Amino acid sequence: MTDYDCIIAGAGVVGLAIARAVAATGRSVLIAEAADAYGTATSARNSEVIHAGIYYPAGSLKARLCVEGKTRLYAYCAERNVPARQVGKLIVATAPDQVARLAGIQAQARVNGVDDLVYLEGTEARTLEPALACEAALLSPATGIVDSHALMQSLLADAQAYGADLVVRTPVLAAEPSDEGWAVAMGGDEPITLSASWFINAAGLHAPALAARITGMPPQDVPQAFFCKGTYAALAGRAPFSRLIYPVPEAAGLGVHLTLDLAGQARFGPDTEWVSGEEYGLDAARLAGFEAAVRAYWPGLPTDALTPTYAGVRPKITGPGVPAADFVLQGPQVHGLTGLMNLFGIESPGLTSCLAIADEVLSRLEMTGEPPMSGIQSAGLA
Repeated sequence: MTDYDCIIAGAGVVGLAIARAVAATGRSVLIAEAADAYGTATSARNSEVIHAGIYYPAGSLKARLCVEGKTRLYAYCAERNVPARQVGKLIVATAPDQVARLAGIQAQARVNGVDDLVYLEGTEARTLEPALACEAALLSPATGIVDSHALMQSLLADAQAYGADLVVRTPVLAAEPSDEGWAVAMGGDEPITLSASWFINAAGLHAPALAARITGMPPQDVPQAFFCKGTYAALAGRAPFSRLIYPVPEAAGLGVHLTLDLAGQARFGPDTEWVSGEEYGLDAARLAGFEAAVRAYWPGLPTDALTPTYAGVRPKITGPGVPAADFVLQGPQVHGLTGLMNLFGIESPGLTSCLAIADEVLSRLEMTGEPPMSGIQSAGLA
């Protein structure tokens, strides 16, 4: 008999959501987190936006799981009293040659099942947001914001109520197949090797490196890790907007957008730069680029009103000049190792999609065979 039915490496929002989904089936779960606390990396360093599912390629996991995840996330937050708000978003064309691209964005959204976008002429958009400058815009009423920390706290509480355990300062060093399933070696203050029927690599930024340390993993199935840093800036004072403002997407990403926190405070970002790893340092010199980008849709941005506040790093598996990869949920049908699931490239919209990703992972693992139960019973939820 194994020590646990399932061991999960990584306690970001996706790892916690997976733990909740697996533990809810009555299986025993251990979440092993290398950092001092859960959710301190990508899950805590983002825009906290609930995405509608507009931009992603048709048929991709990102498109399907974002659209499904958005609906489920709003419902979950309402049920669990997690702060969230459906504030809406304007995608703005700030130059005449961008207007035609709005039709393509709207068409892509429809293919993905997002049929509530509304085309607005510039005057109509300014009726909603008088400080806005644009030629035309798309209104996405389903876009929103969420308190990512409260969400992760709730997911963890649910998982623990179902009997899951969390250990921090416990990096997963390696894993190898065993007669019982998986032997998972963990470091930290008290190194230990535990057995599990399932091993889920949800280590985010470090998922490719961990996969390379899994005995039997075909090297060709381990993607190269790329790290894309985005810096965010806060506004001194309040911005005269009630919705999120996104420029028409460029090749490098969604541009420097205006988002709001749940208190109504504006923040801007991210810009993007390719880095060699987890680099979170702030560079005030980047603000000049921020201001120029923001003034394209908000000419009234006061001079020197932005301050760099935090940076995040996205766990990409494609590099500069290459289109962003889809989510990769890599199971035995790819690498041939029973009971192993690797998650690669879980960047945006991972936060929005977390509940849908969790159920997808659980479904795929259950298709590979039922693990024996450890005998640890679920505590259940009220």
